[in-house]
Amino acid sequence: MNRMPRDPVCGMQLRVDEAVASVRHDQVTYYLCSEECRQRFEKQPAVYTE
Repeated sequence: MNRMPRDPVCGMQLRVDEAVASVRHDQVTYYLCSEECRQRFEKQPAVYTE
């Protein structure tokens, strides 16, 4: 069973193929639902990865 990733910014569950953006941080790929979430993540990744 494949788990669906969760956008670390807004908490939305999404399929990898439907993610608007992805970001690599500390050797982990995070999938995001929107450009707004991507921008917020990139400004403060530590807030969303702790």
